[in-house]
Amino acid sequence: MPAALSALIVYCHPVEDSFAAALRDRVAGAFRRAGANCTVLDLYAEGFDPVLGRDERLAHLDHDLRPADLAAHFAALERADLLVFVYPTWWYGPPAMLKGWIDRTMRAGVAFRLPPGADVIEPMLTRVRRIVVVTTYGSPWWLIRYVGDAGRRIIARGLQLICPNAGRPVWLALYGMDTASALQRSRFLERVEDRVTAAVRQARRSGRRHRTSRQ
Repeated sequence: MPAALSALIVYCHPVEDSFAAALRDRVAGAFRRAGANCTVLDLYAEGFDPVLGRDERLAHLDHDLRPADLAAHFAALERADLLVFVYPTWWYGPPAMLKGWIDRTMRAGVAFRLPPGADVIEPMLTRVRRIVVVTTYGSPWWLIRYVGDAGRRIIARGLQLICPNAGRPVWLALYGMDTASALQRSRFLERVEDRVTAAVRQARRSGRRHRTSRQ
């Protein structure tokens, strides 16, 4: 019997009883009900340091250096079959805490390799079968489209390059959050659960195809 899938949820919101927290819990519950193991990194709760300092920046391409305070984060990334982000979109992008997490964890030796003399990275997060984003926007969709959706470009395009087996990311967004009714929020929660459950099924199928292709 194949091992259970492993899902990593990277959650970023400072308020304990926020709608984002309800989304996090719904996502985690959907994974567990679908038979996947689930790890939640709650960046604010753990007091994550998002600052990429001078020394760490200078060593960012050192494949052998792994900052000690990120050991659990690296381990969770490397065993993840599904990589999930739950956060609010602020000023048309992810919160600074989440952007800092990406800056610090998506480093050489963990997320990619850059061989000497090369100008193109080699992706390392090849285990990831699906990337899922669950986010809210205070503004309507047309304004986000006009301004430019920076968060979507970073995660749905940028991170996809280092997760080459993930396919097209699943992007679940509630627009107009500032004026959304209780019914709209409830329906979004249901949609998120349905899509996350479907993502688990798709990841299982993808994993089976991958194993078969290597036999």
